[in-house]
Amino acid sequence: MTSVFPRCLVSSSASISLPNRPPLRYAVLGAGFAGISVAWHLLKDCPKELSLSVDVYDEVGIGGGASGVSGGLLHPYSPKGSKLLWHGAECWRECLELLNVAETAAASSSAVEKGDCNHSFGNFMVRRRGILRPATNAKTLSLMTDNARNCLAGCVVETIDKDVAQNLVPNLGLPLNCAFYLPGAMNVNPQRYLQALFKACQNSAMESLGRTNITLVKKSIDDVLELEGEYDAVVICLGSKVNFLPGLTGKLPLRTCRGVITHLQLHDSVRESYPEGGPSILSDAWLAVQGPRDIHMGSTWEWQSRNYSPDVSAEEVSKALAELLPKASAVYPDIDKWEFAGARAGLRAMPPVTSHGSLPLLGCVDQLLGAAEGGSCKFWVFGGLGSRGLLYHGWLGKLIAKAVLCCNEEVIPSELTSWKINRVKS
Repeated sequence: MTSVFPRCLVSSSASISLPNRPPLRYAVLGAGFAGISVAWHLLKDCPKELSLSVDVYDEVGIGGGASGVSGGLLHPYSPKGSKLLWHGAECWRECLELLNVAETAAASSSAVEKGDCNHSFGNFMVRRRGILRPATNAKTLSLMTDNARNCLAGCVVETIDKDVAQNLVPNLGLPLNCAFYLPGAMNVNPQRYLQALFKACQNSAMESLGRTNITLVKKSIDDVLELEGEYDAVVICLGSKVNFLPGLTGKLPLRTCRGVITHLQLHDSVRESYPEGGPSILSDAWLAVQGPRDIHMGSTWEWQSRNYSPDVSAEEVSKALAELLPKASAVYPDIDKWEFAGARAGLRAMPPVTSHGSLPLLGCVDQLLGAAEGGSCKFWVFGGLGSRGLLYHGWLGKLIAKAVLCCNEEVIPSELTSWKINRVKS
């Protein structure tokens, strides 16, 4: 087969008039946060003069990997809320935009509401009740106080006293009589969100009247080089599985970490319930509230695991509960009234720590893969989202889609591609 590599846009603002030009064809490997964001932005950001087709490959389907079982707590700060993340404002803005896109698509489609997602893991898409972070020690108090002074205007951090905090969550444990409240933070159901965002991609393609197209291909790709000649570019968004692809094995600075999330419910005999408007809770163990009688508790951290299965064994459940319940009870003593109702697990791809924090890995990987020389970028990676995939996926998906469309890695901030330079040095 004759290779179609490379074909790309020299500039997104260039005047292009190629009526006989065949459609651009892109493959996106992975249907989690990274993959569906990239697919959306490729469809939306492609110049109107061009036709484009996107194939999303995932053997399980939309949100079938670690993204689909993530906790879903969304805010622009570090995992425990102590500081604004690198480019947190841009990430927050773009993530809110994609949530709006997904909610609009879901409102017009009963298919998402009746989708095949795991109902024990929530039947809503976005729960806007805020997040509460109790001050449990002097270090937390100091860091959170500084963050409250310098917080993002779009997601403020309020310092509240014991009375106000316990009005939000009765019996909340507050060893220092102080908590920090993020009223604009929210809890997202990852599977429902990703299904709705993919539906938005399909809607966009239909509205283009044939100019663009998107297809979900339930198939795993064992060697990305087998796609060479089929597509103009391939974007690898496989999470922790990327390190086991031929050509990339051992070449990306990623570590794997398996996390177990437990589902707890109140028995019918328990009259009290979590406040309808009560926020989720951040602490050494987090509590993502699904409803008055449903809570997710997480997460464990099993480093260097190679277990991709979302299923959790009885032994793994026992260890997770033994680890998480005491941590949760320290800030929410009433957790002892809740009963175990299920568990799921995901294998995260954790990036290295830099001076800017733990940043995802983006960039062209032609040389690493040994792809045929064509004078332009063909294979791209978007990985290492770690535990902040929900926040990062919107802005970074937009950036890498732009880089793919114009075949120019320089549109990506150097902080996200520096792993390639560091790899050469090492």
